[in-house]
Amino acid sequence: MASNSASQILAITKTAPYSKPRASRFLQSRKPYLNLCCLSQKFSNDNALFCLPNSKSFLLAKELEERNSNNHSPTLREICQDHVPGNVLRRLEEVGYLVPTDVQREALPVLFSGNDCILHAQTGSGKTLTYLLLIYSQINPKKSAVQALIVVPTRELGMQITKVARMLAAARHMDPELEQKSYTVMALLDGGMLRRHKSWLKAEPPAIVVATIGSLSQLLEKQIFKPDSLRVLVVDEVDFLFKSSKQVSSLRKLLTSYSSCNNRQTVFASASILQHRRFIHDCIQQKWTKGDVVHVHVNRIMPMPACLYHRFVICGRKAKHQVLLSLLQSDLPESGIIFVGEQSEKSKKSGQASSTTVLIDFLRASYEGPLDILLLEEDMNFNSRAASLTDVRKGDGYLLVSTDIVARGIDLPETTHIYNFNLPKTAIDYLHRAGRTGRKPFSDKKYYVTNIILSEERFVLQRFENELMFHCEELIMETQG
Repeated sequence: MASNSASQILAITKTAPYSKPRASRFLQSRKPYLNLCCLSQKFSNDNALFCLPNSKSFLLAKELEERNSNNHSPTLREICQDHVPGNVLRRLEEVGYLVPTDVQREALPVLFSGNDCILHAQTGSGKTLTYLLLIYSQINPKKSAVQALIVVPTRELGMQITKVARMLAAARHMDPELEQKSYTVMALLDGGMLRRHKSWLKAEPPAIVVATIGSLSQLLEKQIFKPDSLRVLVVDEVDFLFKSSKQVSSLRKLLTSYSSCNNRQTVFASASILQHRRFIHDCIQQKWTKGDVVHVHVNRIMPMPACLYHRFVICGRKAKHQVLLSLLQSDLPESGIIFVGEQSEKSKKSGQASSTTVLIDFLRASYEGPLDILLLEEDMNFNSRAASLTDVRKGDGYLLVSTDIVARGIDLPETTHIYNFNLPKTAIDYLHRAGRTGRKPFSDKKYYVTNIILSEERFVLQRFENELMFHCEELIMETQG
């Protein structure tokens, strides 16, 4: 435990002078999106924006408009009952999914109508369940073929999606017409076992495959996996994959060479799609999607949930560890994630200990609270990473020290506090880090994102505030002698 000389939080005040963040360029309201033929229509309400290029989509928008005008709030079952098998709907209700989130309420009618779709909504808004419900509405469990493919950037996100997909498939009472044949879900993720997957794909192909682009590419190139029967293709965290120089080439091949957009329904999902009008244009031009692709943009004015409370502390570089310890003593988080910057190649070659290692050692020596201290970073082997996530999900309180490997898509709903020990490189990275908390859509609880920064980093944080439309308040710290 820290001694009496440890810094303590004494007050919270707003930074002054400080002007309200202005709207960033890509978040400002704009004129309706027009496609190349200038035939686009736009439908909007308080929550979502639809870019609708054809008359079929326009009729769908009118139907949604009438529903909203009648103040009808359908349950998740009512939205899905004419499309999703009854056993999956019963399973939804068994695990507590009764009321649709905004993205589910707005996007599911679009998806069930057959349109390709770009799901653009806040972290923790329910995008995963949205596209899984589409998949279960499309696949036939009696058909022995891969009918749905979900592409993810990381093994951890893939494991999480696989777990949810299998949970939905684990219905207690199967429909008689399905002859007791269950939905099968394969996790094709980095970390070996490709030989076992080859045998599985040849002997009895699963209905659903969740894959990282790296593992998938190997099987596509060797023609072990053929997406001939693919009905639904989902690319989750699509902006991250297109931004990755290592993965974008393989992703483009999957979208255009190995399968055709005309033979499948394509869904892209992310909380952060910069220049989304340009992205929609590229989707149509490059034939990643069909021309009727619909952009469902939920909460476009507030990129992050309103339940997040953002704070910052300014301190010297050498005081960061002690400041973090004082914050943990003051905040008493139920569970938290501490984000640390990745170690540079130069630092690795010189043999220096990584920031995560130094921080973990400090916390294990100094923190005497009730939370388990865990580590998750890319340099860990796959078994160690899986073990860390398993420990986090046991239900006990945790302090997870991690790099940005956890920032994309990982659902840890018990997390109440985020600590940025090092600021992220971009505003989008900040959005995804912050999005690891506040992941209970119908909760009125407050969640905290705290940034421990140097004085010269204040302008970087202000830039993030301007781009993401949030405000940080300063924690004033005082040292007790």
